[in-house]
Amino acid sequence: MNLSILILASLVLGIGFGATVHEIYPQWIYPLDRYLLSPMGQIFLRLIQFVVVPIVFCSLLLGLTRIKSAVQVGRYILKLLAGYLLSSAVAIGLGLVVVSVMHPGVGVPAFKVGEVVTVRTKPDLLEWLINLIPVNPLQSLSEGNLLQVIVCGILVAIGMQKSGDKSASFGQLVESIYAISESILGVILYLAPLGVFGLIGSVIANQGILILVQLFNYMAVVVLAIGVMFGLYLLVLLGIGRPPISFLRTFSPSLSLAFATASSNAALPIALNNASQFALAPEIANFAIPLGTALKRDGMAVGQVINALFVAQLYDIPIDNTLLFGVSLSTLLVSLSTAGVPGAGIVMMTTIFTAVGLPVEGVALLAGVDRLLDSFHTILNLQGNLVNAILLDWWESPKDTD
Repeated sequence: MNLSILILASLVLGIGFGATVHEIYPQWIYPLDRYLLSPMGQIFLRLIQFVVVPIVFCSLLLGLTRIKSAVQVGRYILKLLAGYLLSSAVAIGLGLVVVSVMHPGVGVPAFKVGEVVTVRTKPDLLEWLINLIPVNPLQSLSEGNLLQVIVCGILVAIGMQKSGDKSASFGQLVESIYAISESILGVILYLAPLGVFGLIGSVIANQGILILVQLFNYMAVVVLAIGVMFGLYLLVLLGIGRPPISFLRTFSPSLSLAFATASSNAALPIALNNASQFALAPEIANFAIPLGTALKRDGMAVGQVINALFVAQLYDIPIDNTLLFGVSLSTLLVSLSTAGVPGAGIVMMTTIFTAVGLPVEGVALLAGVDRLLDSFHTILNLQGNLVNAILLDWWESPKDTD
C-alpha cells in the first residue's frame, strides 16, 4: 500500500481506538494517552520537524541559486504575494458568506454564558514586518521560524551569487545536506502510520465522539466552506490545463499527511518530493512551496472567520460592517504569522477575538473540536500553497503562440 492509504487507514483505526477507549474503558484514557498515544504522535512530529528546517533552507538555496537574476526572484515574490492575497480574500469572503447564510451560532442556548468584558487591540503589521528580519541566523534555524529561515535563505543565496566560484564548495555542501535530509525523511516516513494513529487516537480518547454531536452545525459549516474552496482550487487547475485528478493523485501522500497530522510543516518535505513528480520546475517548487508553507493559510482564514462570526452570533453581538472588516483584516494579518503546527488555530483564534473585541471565552467553547477541524484547515492550507506554486509555474512557462 502507498503512503496515503496507510496514513488514512491509521487515521480510521486511531479514531475507532480512541472512541472505544473513551466510551468503554474511560479508566484507561490517562495511562494510554500519557504513555502510548501522545508519545507516539509527538515523537513522529519531532522527527519530521528534525528534517523540515534543513530541507526548507537547502531547497530554498538550491532553488534560488538556479535563478540567476535578482529581478526574476522579485518577480516570483510579487506574483506569489498577489496570488496569496487574492486567494486569501476569496477564502475570507467565502467564510463570511457561508456563516452569514447558515447562522450556525443562532439558537444554541446551551453554550451561552454570562456577560463578559472584552478588550480590543489591533494587530501590529509594522512589528510583524520588522520580525521577518533575523538577528541571528543560527537562532532562526534552531527555533524553526520558517519566515526568518526563508529570509536567511534569500540573503545567503544573494551572497552566493555575488561570490561566484568562491561559493561553489558551500553549494556542494548544501546539496549534500539536502540529499542526507531526504534520506532521513525516507526512513521517518516508515513511522508515519504509527504517528498518525497516536495523534488522532489521543484526541478522540480525550474528547470523545459526543463533542462532534454538540457542535455538529458549526463543524458542518466549516467543512462545507473548506470543501467549496477546495473545489474552487481544482477548477483553477482545470482552467490552466493541469488535470485535477493528476494533482490529487500526485500530491495525495502530502495531502493525507497534512490532514492526519494537522501540520503544514510536517507535510512540507513530502510536498516538495511530490512536486518533482508533478513536473513542477525545481527552482519554482523549492522557492514557492516553503514560502507558501510559512505564509499561505486559506484553511485557517476560512475557519477563523467562521469561528469569529459563530461566537458573535452565540453572544448576540451585532454583526455590523466594522466587525466584518475587523475580522477580515485581523484574519488576513494573523494568518501570515501563524506557525504551521497542530494547535496553532487556538492561538490564532484568541488573537483575532482580542483584536476585534469578541469574548475570548468563546475560544474555550471551540477548543474541544479545534484539533479535529485543524485537519481540514491544514489540507486546504497545503492545497492553496501548492496551487499557487503551480500557477506561478504556469505563469512563468513559455506559452505556445501558434
